[in-house]
Amino acid sequence: MIQQRANFDWMLKELDEGVPGVQQIVVLSADGLRIARYGGDPDGADRIAAACAGLQSLAAAVASEIPDSDGRMRMVVIEIDGGFFYLMAAGAGAYLAVLTDETVDAGLIGNRMRDLVIRIGSHLTSPPRHGGSAG
Repeated sequence: MIQQRANFDWMLKELDEGVPGVQQIVVLSADGLRIARYGGDPDGADRIAAACAGLQSLAAAVASEIPDSDGRMRMVVIEIDGGFFYLMAAGAGAYLAVLTDETVDAGLIGNRMRDLVIRIGSHLTSPPRHGGSAG
């Protein structure tokens, strides 16, 4: 079981309540572990976090092919039947993912996500995990 960081709850709730159409918000580490969530169920948030690890890797690979790009993913948007999925870089090794219904205002959600990342980006930084313990 993953321990959620409770200090993000009010900030994620603010994003949810400030943008009509938001269904679920997940903060995750680059290796696909859920850090925090708002809306939806914990198991669903864990699946979203795991999928996002692959998406951010694919986006970075594509970004590296763009001339004069720094090769880093800033935002991925996927239109799905019934809504949208947004994934945004949120500090070193951390990401913010949002699922919405089809009524969401794309400009508003993008701006609010960016505002949230700016406000709490340093708190979202997830240090890399190191394998094993020393002897």
